[in-house]
Amino acid sequence: MKAIRMGLLMGLCLSVGLVRAGEKNMKDNEATMKQQAMKLNRPVTMKIDYLLHLPADYDMKGEWPLMIFLHGAGERGSDLNKVKVHGPPKLIEQGKELPFIVVSPQCPSGQWWPLKVETIMALIDDIVEKYNVDESRIYLTGLSMGGFGTWAIASAYPERFAAIVPICGGGQSYLARRLKDIPVWAFHGGKDNVVPVDESKRMVFAIKSSGGDANLTIYPEAGHDSWTETYNNPDLYKWLLSHTNKAVKSGDES
Repeated sequence: MKAIRMGLLMGLCLSVGLVRAGEKNMKDNEATMKQQAMKLNRPVTMKIDYLLHLPADYDMKGEWPLMIFLHGAGERGSDLNKVKVHGPPKLIEQGKELPFIVVSPQCPSGQWWPLKVETIMALIDDIVEKYNVDESRIYLTGLSMGGFGTWAIASAYPERFAAIVPICGGGQSYLARRLKDIPVWAFHGGKDNVVPVDESKRMVFAIKSSGGDANLTIYPEAGHDSWTETYNNPDLYKWLLSHTNKAVKSGDES
């Protein structure tokens, strides 16, 4: 008899437990039928190889200006030595000291800088996190395909750059109004038969028409190589360093 009572009691407890569990499941089901605030915690992986140059006295100062250099189409691939054939990486390899953290990414074969905007921005964010970067002095420059990339990236994220230097490139002139608050110094060869000089003219004209500050230097006798003279000019680097991103500065001071 005692065993029967114990069995009934256990059965009753089990029934109550099942009922309560059923009520909980019903409430859970009701909750899942409604919209809930959730977070996507799945970082996007972007891979790119790049050359990094830190100034000789990097550890002796606080924050440093950052220069991003975008190479031309001929330097695409997986061999970083190809990136050293032109522009700032070439000068650094030759022993020239530039007062910037210089980052020179390499575009993979068959790809195009204007389609790598998010990757370059992710690279900039990574450099800012790892090194002593003055975020009010981030500069972007590039030649040929890199000139196109400079126009495209700056048009997409104008708030991130203190100044840009696109060389023998081109862009979407209807986006030029987004660059009206960024100092621009463009360069092009007057006899460029690869990228017509009109590409730079259109962009500079569109920026000026929007009230922006854009200048274009044309080398009358130069062909596609308008970058060698440009990057060899000390005034270019002085001009870059004379500009700061006022929006970032004001944000730091507030």
